[in-house]
Amino acid sequence: MEEQIIRGEYADIMQQSYIDYAMSVIIARALPDVRDGLKPVQRRTLYDMYELGIRYDRPYRKCARIVGDTMGKYHPHGDSSIYDALVVMAQDFKKGMILVDGHGNFGSIEGDGAAAMRYTEARLARISQEAFLGDLDKDVVDFVPNFDETEREPEVLPVRIPNLLVNGAEGIAVGMVTSIPTHNLGEVIDGVKAMIRKSDLTTEELMKYIKGPDFPTGGIVVNEKDLCALYETGQGKIRLRGKVEVEPVKGGRERLVITEIPYTMLGANIGKFLNDVAALVETRKTTDIMDISNQSSKAGIRIVLELRKGADTNQLKNLLYKKTRLEDTFGVNMLAVAEGRPETLGLRQILEYHIDFLFEVTTRKYKNLLEKEEKKKEIQEGLIRACDIIDLIIEILRGSKSRDQVKACLVDGVTQGIRFKSEKSRKLAAKLNFTEAQANAILDMRLYRLIGLEIEVLMKEHEATLANLASYTDILNHYDSMARVIIKELDDYKKTFGRPRRTALENAEEVVLEEPRLEPVPVVLLMDRFGYVRTVDESVYERNKEAADAESRYVLPCMNTDRICIFTDTGKEHLLKVQDVPHGKFRDKGTPLDNLCNYDSSQESFVAVLPLNDIADTRVTFVTVQGMVKQVQGKEFDVAKRTVAATKLQEQDAVLAVLALPEQSHLALATEKGYFLRFPAAEIPEKKKGAVGVRGIRLSPEDKVREVYCLGKDQPQEIEYQGKTIPASRLKPAARDGKGTKLKL
Repeated sequence: MEEQIIRGEYADIMQQSYIDYAMSVIIARALPDVRDGLKPVQRRTLYDMYELGIRYDRPYRKCARIVGDTMGKYHPHGDSSIYDALVVMAQDFKKGMILVDGHGNFGSIEGDGAAAMRYTEARLARISQEAFLGDLDKDVVDFVPNFDETEREPEVLPVRIPNLLVNGAEGIAVGMVTSIPTHNLGEVIDGVKAMIRKSDLTTEELMKYIKGPDFPTGGIVVNEKDLCALYETGQGKIRLRGKVEVEPVKGGRERLVITEIPYTMLGANIGKFLNDVAALVETRKTTDIMDISNQSSKAGIRIVLELRKGADTNQLKNLLYKKTRLEDTFGVNMLAVAEGRPETLGLRQILEYHIDFLFEVTTRKYKNLLEKEEKKKEIQEGLIRACDIIDLIIEILRGSKSRDQVKACLVDGVTQGIRFKSEKSRKLAAKLNFTEAQANAILDMRLYRLIGLEIEVLMKEHEATLANLASYTDILNHYDSMARVIIKELDDYKKTFGRPRRTALENAEEVVLEEPRLEPVPVVLLMDRFGYVRTVDESVYERNKEAADAESRYVLPCMNTDRICIFTDTGKEHLLKVQDVPHGKFRDKGTPLDNLCNYDSSQESFVAVLPLNDIADTRVTFVTVQGMVKQVQGKEFDVAKRTVAATKLQEQDAVLAVLALPEQSHLALATEKGYFLRFPAAEIPEKKKGAVGVRGIRLSPEDKVREVYCLGKDQPQEIEYQGKTIPASRLKPAARDGKGTKLKL
């Protein structure tokens, strides 16, 4: 075969390939289908369990068997993705309604992982079998080939309840993400019924039935007023709070008990919450918490905070809501695959798609049942007619030589080759016109069916068949009749599987945390060259002044209410509250700066530490290793954020010094090659934080600024160079942007 070379633009081929990949991830892996609310891996796992006969009323089977069979037949993407999906469908703290009945260690609400699949067992939950897979044998959905076309799998499961809302969904695709909260089964069924009866309901009217999300962990939704807009657009934020109760303790004390947590606190975030509460105590944000213990068990969440006598429980609740994840935000983006494409859907749209799917499945089901009843009716009519002329049929059977000969006589009245007792019998036989199916049924009929009681049973079966035919025809031909059938099924599911709402809904006020008023006290902040920082009392500093000055890189007298600006070589400013710095004895080691603000010692180094109050009403001078200089108004650094960009840097540049220069002072720049340039600070122009600045000194290739000196009336009149002390008078003032002079010793 001759080789064919297809030429094309590389960019076009890559673009098309990436689009194909992205759509594959979106449709075939990450997003649920709006009809059954399942991702492909979930759908395939449930169907495989159904095919293996692992029903809710049968023994459990090893999860390894389920995972292996699913991977080999339907989902060739690795065993971990299948087992993870299986585990989540069995966790009642993640799903509004479990779809798999797990036996063994399937993880915990505190983030413990499930045991290996060789140890755990599972079977279908009852609702999965009845409401998800119950009608698969009635040709209600289309089947498609699997990945290697050796098996067939359902394109979608015939789910009878709006699973997308009941169990929610989470998934990350390429360039899009879905996050749908769980809802109460009974409420969602009531909403579906209401829309079936009246299809033009508004979102606000639907919310009379579907109040809001219902998370398996309970908790409280505190922005109920925002839910209508969220359900209208399919996007928004839900503010969740844990449920906190106050319990009295002996001795007149009280304790706070957290009995429900926000859904977002699942897993490792419970441990993080405990650490955050401990941090509040360590940093003295509160002194009322004496002990914290996690007493959670299979019975539910129970986190206990022991309090001091007389503690303000309301203030403590607000502190927990404000400073920990006990109040958190759940971002909602109701994205699902609808008609083969990803679409963000509102509440009404989800219910409309589901109701259309319900009517489609029900129509296909009753068409299938109608077809079966019509075939049954045909057989029954043939058997009843055969019973009336049973003597003639027996005569035909006895006079025939083969089954085909009898069948030809029954269907077409062919009597050649058949011996009859009389000509009358031959003429009657020639008039027979049973259908082929009726003829086969007569030939397969057993003699006991000729008993009188059996004939009566046959007549009653025929009457039931006629009644079913009338009923099915009515259902298929009339919307109201089909709606009644669907509503009855939904009522049965609600009665069998419904449960009370767990999540409370309310409109709560924003938490206002009354920070305890800090009494201003003068302190001294000490910071060593390794970035360990602490504060001590002024009197402690005065007693140890010589040692403190020798051991500390920065010694800053300030108030405990002040803020400190930490400037780094990467051009960042980190703001640090003095009250957040540990206060202690002089010989305490202190706390690393990394633990107190966003400073990262592995990525940056501090070049200046200045109290914000000292620079707020003056100008701050920046000098970089490439000789760039500028002045910035100090008030620009008084910001709310903990970290901001203090200056803009050129490529390969770094901040060397940040100074608060006095009036009428001079700036002296010293380079690595020994060049010095002294010029008045007044020549440095004022710029904004986002500016690069201007050139302070012209550098020769491979040279850079090494030291910066501030020279003035109240400043040192000497400088250090190559280990020697040089009078500042040797540096003659010049203009900014000069090359400088090389100092000779």
